[in-house]
Amino acid sequence: MAKLNYVELPVQNTGLTKAFFTAAFGWSFTDFGDDYAATMTGETDLGLNGDHSQWTAAPLAVIQVDDLDATLAAVTDAGGTITQPIFAFPGGRRFHFRDPSGNELAAMQPDPQ
Repeated sequence: MAKLNYVELPVQNTGLTKAFFTAAFGWSFTDFGDDYAATMTGETDLGLNGDHSQWTAAPLAVIQVDDLDATLAAVTDAGGTITQPIFAFPGGRRFHFRDPSGNELAAMQPDPQ
C-alpha cells in the first residue's frame, strides 16, 4: 500500500522555520544549501524549501503527537499562530497552526485504542 513519505513546504526563511520546528517538536534537520533543509528519519520526512522559484501550492501536513495540549503550548511558545483551536473529529482531536513562513499545518492526537 502506498503511504505518504515526504512533505515539502515553501518557506520564507529556511533558518527561522527550521528553528520553529526544532523548538516546537524537537526535530533535527540536515541542510542542503542555504535554502533547503529536511528531516532525515527514513519515515515521513519534512522538507523546507526556501527557493521561491521552486514553490508549489502548500499542502496541509498533519503531525501526529502523543500529547495534544502540550504540543499546543510548544507551538505557541515557539512562535506559531493557532488558526483553529483544538477540536474533536472522528478518531481524535486536532488543532491547526501557521509556522513562521505562513504555512498552515495541523497537529492531531488519536483517540486511545
